Amino acid sequence: MSGKNLDEGYARGLGSRQIQMIAIGGAIGTGLFLGAGTAIHQAGPSLVISYAVAGAVVFCIMRALGELLTYRPVSGSFAEYAREFLGPFAGFVTGWTYWLMWVVTGMAEVTAAAVYIHYWAPSVPQWASALLFLVVLYAANLISVKLFGEIEFWFSLIKVTAIIGMILIGVGVLTLGFSKAGDTASVTHLWADGGLFPKGVGSTLMTLQIVMFAYLGVELVGVTAGESENPEKTLPRAINTLPLRIGIFYIGALLVILSLVAWGEFQPGVSPFVAAFSRIGIPAAGGIVNFVVLTAALSSCNSGMYSTGRMLRDLALRGQAPSTVTRLNGRRTPAAAITASALLMGVGVLLNYTAPAKAFLYITSVATVAGIWTWAMILVCQLRYRTAYLAGRLPAPGFRAPGAPWTSWFALAFLGLVTVLIACDADARISLYVFPGWALLLVAGYAVLRRRNPDAVAAHSGQQTKALGQV
Repeated sequence: MSGKNLDEGYARGLGSRQIQMIAIGGAIGTGLFLGAGTAIHQAGPSLVISYAVAGAVVFCIMRALGELLTYRPVSGSFAEYAREFLGPFAGFVTGWTYWLMWVVTGMAEVTAAAVYIHYWAPSVPQWASALLFLVVLYAANLISVKLFGEIEFWFSLIKVTAIIGMILIGVGVLTLGFSKAGDTASVTHLWADGGLFPKGVGSTLMTLQIVMFAYLGVELVGVTAGESENPEKTLPRAINTLPLRIGIFYIGALLVILSLVAWGEFQPGVSPFVAAFSRIGIPAAGGIVNFVVLTAALSSCNSGMYSTGRMLRDLALRGQAPSTVTRLNGRRTPAAAITASALLMGVGVLLNYTAPAKAFLYITSVATVAGIWTWAMILVCQLRYRTAYLAGRLPAPGFRAPGAPWTSWFALAFLGLVTVLIACDADARISLYVFPGWALLLVAGYAVLRRRNPDAVAAHSGQQTKALGQV
């Protein structure tokens, strides 16, 4: 059964315009808008360096993914490539772990959205806002993939327009001196308040796990491959614009924010964008920025609903998840799989009820480790595929990763470093306690599956047999 066969039933309703905006939206989310507040508090201006280095690594990962996508664009991309180049167990683990990543990320995003609502309605319980957003996005995702694409297009357009506007306003304040912050705003804040590394290089390194969470979602374009109208053209274009997006929306935005307000005035759990633009004194600036960051959180949760539904259905089509979640509704969306995923995202609502202060940190650390696994699988699969096509056993990609294989090995080493740093962080370490339990569940589940349904864990494609037999 090939990857192409597995995509039957989906509507190819995502056009170039939507794919480009989904790619942009995947690079702008809660990790930047909310997580950056904690990271600035921990590291100061050197956070910009963390984002730049991590962004370069993410680009290496995405170019590696680009090779795989142009070789064979399939909806369950990461799991499918792991099955083909590393074997059935790797595919099983990768599919379920990527599904977990987005379930947990969805929890983080509704948590962030509930935090933003406190700006306008501090008396509303955090869990109630989280539940409301979860239900609304769940309903929207059931309608059609085209509606999902349109929602993401407009969410992303709001984020892009707002960040560019914020950067231009910030540059205006710095150069023309208008607004209440005009007298104190200065690029010297980047080095004058304790230096570029006010809390030391070690503190900067410790922010890398927060920074990597901010980049989770850039690989979502790989999941859209099975529903893209022209994946061979739209996906490489989306990947190639990633450095520009990182340069503008992360590096550029942070440079402006850290120049407007001294880094020591930002607080954990408060969006630095809201804090900075409230200081400027423009009427309703804080509220406008808060609306934008709320949009960003809802956009990411919307993406989570989309990707978890597709990945869970892909697993079920292979007999590796309950068959009930294979069903499509009349609009050809995986309604049963989306429903199952949304119910588990509801655990995030419970966390917001029991531990609202720590909910975001706990959730993001688990999502980051799951994301690291997914990214590592992309890199390892690309290295295996590269060996095969250089030997003439598989066709060469139409979109090659520059600097490979060295860039892929560098990215793998960087992901290993981030994992070590997570282990050194007392709060983030909870994710490393969760994952041994997750690993045991996967091993046990695979053992039961292999005994009860051997076909579900057999080699599924001619491409897999060819590649595994000779790589």
